[in-house]
Amino acid sequence: MFSRRARCSAVIAAGGVSGRMGGTDKLFAELEGLPVLARSVMAFADCGCVDELIVAIRRESIGRAAELCARYAGNADIKVIEGGDTRARSVYNGVFAASPRSGLIAVHDGARPFISAELIIKSISAARAHGAAALAVPVAATIKTVERGVVSGTVDRKGLHEAQTPQVFRSEIIKAALTDALRRSLDVTDDCMAVEAMGFPVRIVTGDRRNIKITTREDMDIARMIAAGMGRPAR
Repeated sequence: MFSRRARCSAVIAAGGVSGRMGGTDKLFAELEGLPVLARSVMAFADCGCVDELIVAIRRESIGRAAELCARYAGNADIKVIEGGDTRARSVYNGVFAASPRSGLIAVHDGARPFISAELIIKSISAARAHGAAALAVPVAATIKTVERGVVSGTVDRKGLHEAQTPQVFRSEIIKAALTDALRRSLDVTDDCMAVEAMGFPVRIVTGDRRNIKITTREDMDIARMIAAGMGRPAR
């Protein structure tokens, strides 16, 4: 049985502007009748191992997100707060809005709607044991380096992994790491990078290739196919 020895807050980063979606707000686009953000919120609200949810979203979408959470999050303890102008700033706002009683903080991309309860639980368990953990899948494609439109080399993919979320940390680790990254203006594209910059090891938990992040219109097409195969999450 999953241990609840330490409280866990989950921050859902939803502050992006969907700039590569051709005018569509990906977070509120529907997949099999459910908004993308609703699927992410439901996964954490229903997993049984998260005590608090914080959705960090741009100011103009706070009201809409609050209505969505009220409809789909059940009786979960949830806050909707203003994000920042970067992902790191949005997560920072969310992390410091978390309950001081939470010993663990999970961070998830709102635009990853297919995360499962099983992987959330595995990630939290790994962070409880090791201090920091992240989902990732081995890189399967052949990766080329390119200079001026010409292949300059082939990357050895042995050991390469594609990072996913959630990424889960002991609260004092992620708070210190994000504070340091913002102070030094580090260009961090995920939360592990901030933790890595402090020299703290991050444990890898094998993810799921369906746990995609929707960034482009092509990603949305793929997400619709995945959603059609998976159906609507049970409540």
